[in-house]
Amino acid sequence: MFDFFSGRRPTTLASEAMIATSHPLSTAAGLEILSEGGKAVDAAIAAVAVQSVVDPLMTGIGGDCFALYAPAGGGVKALNGSGRAPAGASVAALKALGVTELTQTSPHSVTVPGAISAWCRLHADHGTLPLDRLFRRAISYAENGFPITPRVAQDWQGNASIIATDDFAARQYLPGGKAPAAGEKRSHPALGRTLRAIAAKGAAAFYAGGNAALMASHLKKLGGLHTEEDFYAGLDGAEWVTPISAPYGEGYDVFECPPNGQGLAALMILRILAGFDLSPAVSEADRIHLHAEATKIAYHHRDALIADPASCPGVAEELLSDKVIDTLRARIDMKRVAAPALWNEPEHRDTIYLSVVDADGNALSFINSIFHGFGSTRLEPETGVLLHSRGSSFRLVEGHPNAIAPNKRPMHTIIPGMLCRAGQAVMPFGVMGGHYQAAGHAAFISGVLDRVLDLQEAMDAPRSFAFNGILEIEPTVGEAAKADLAARGHTLKVVTSPMGGSQAIRIDRENGLLHGGSDSRKDGSALGF
Repeated sequence: MFDFFSGRRPTTLASEAMIATSHPLSTAAGLEILSEGGKAVDAAIAAVAVQSVVDPLMTGIGGDCFALYAPAGGGVKALNGSGRAPAGASVAALKALGVTELTQTSPHSVTVPGAISAWCRLHADHGTLPLDRLFRRAISYAENGFPITPRVAQDWQGNASIIATDDFAARQYLPGGKAPAAGEKRSHPALGRTLRAIAAKGAAAFYAGGNAALMASHLKKLGGLHTEEDFYAGLDGAEWVTPISAPYGEGYDVFECPPNGQGLAALMILRILAGFDLSPAVSEADRIHLHAEATKIAYHHRDALIADPASCPGVAEELLSDKVIDTLRARIDMKRVAAPALWNEPEHRDTIYLSVVDADGNALSFINSIFHGFGSTRLEPETGVLLHSRGSSFRLVEGHPNAIAPNKRPMHTIIPGMLCRAGQAVMPFGVMGGHYQAAGHAAFISGVLDRVLDLQEAMDAPRSFAFNGILEIEPTVGEAAKADLAARGHTLKVVTSPMGGSQAIRIDRENGLLHGGSDSRKDGSALGF
């Protein structure tokens, strides 16, 4: 029975349609579209457009997007909406310019944004309502103002110092020289104008003509190698690809987008964990230890091998094979930690995720990101587009699969997930939190299938994340578990900020119900009818 004194929210139940996002205004916008007969894709576009306005440090039209779409008839298809490096970008070209590191604010960390291409591809193939209807709430919030919610305010304040390094970003996001507080209102008229243009003309309004010229020119002034031709090449950049999957639990399959996303790491963790008992009887310390050791193994391979699919052919098939998984699983010792896995990536990243199931039974798992908090911080003032920093994932190492190169996609941390059974979607799900996402996917699925937790319980459970020899844990991890983990050799760090966020909708066909959850670490909610 649910503990109503716990301070948690219960799982949301509905029978016809549902949407779960990390921001209440996004959820409301998507639910409005569903109530008008819109499809899952329509609701997702309306929701992400709103969140691109009201949660600018987490997402935006200057970012990238991935999606898993499961039509009611069965099957899953993956959409890669990640952008590419400029045609003039290469390790040699950047080194000739004296670039030795791809930092967050470097213009070279900006790849051509893929989000709008992805939204428009989804809309053309599976949407029903016109874009101007889907963008209506987002445009209104941009032009007329929106309230700052508590978690957004906290994160905004935490990123104030980096925003201040860009004059245009500071002018927009630090009114009066400081981050807005919860309950204050902000607007972004320039972004509203760009959204209006996209609503009227589609992706061409972003990748061709005046707006593309403004963004390319702005990046060039900052020292970037971008051209209008690079932006134009992104017009049809989003592409449908074949998802990858792995079995887990009794009769279930977990689907992820293939590389260049890190969904492969999530599947590796799950396949490794599948060889261990993770039932409710297993101790908290054992669960955290197993998850930590499997994560370190999977992420070591991720950092060495995952990149643009053209640069790592066959890597998913190889790493998910029984031979490789059996070898990797055998390396785990339940009594002690393994040597720290290779880790030389930046730690924290920012993203939004949402799930939708419409009245026809179509399911969508959708994620949109600008990578760091406020992306690259580089704001083109006339378009209002805040450009992401995804290119900072590239390596400046010749021969590395993820080395920067002309028209190449970098390794991505953002990953939507889809749980299926007998070829039918059971649950679109996702976990925000940058590098944590693959580990978060595995922990969430294990919570739902191994521990038989409901969605909200699985989301609200204490989180942990192992990297660089440190095991990060949330304060809600028990004292006995902390002592046990330390005795096994883990170096513990109790985090001061919530670890990631998540949303999911479980389809209960037997009872004709939808079960929705939205992480209490964020401001959002799951709503349906």
